[in-house]
Amino acid sequence: MTSPHDRLDQARQDYERHLRDCRQCEADGAKCPAAKHLRRLYNNQLRAV
Repeated sequence: MTSPHDRLDQARQDYERHLRDCRQCEADGAKCPAAKHLRRLYNNQLRAV
């Protein structure tokens, strides 16, 4: 079973990895819909901790 802190860390890593690898986020300088979704998941996990 994963702890809330593990889920928070995983959500943060997923978001940061996406920002590093996404061509759209890098090219536009604005976050793509997938990045916004991952950030929302991270924020939800942060509130749950």
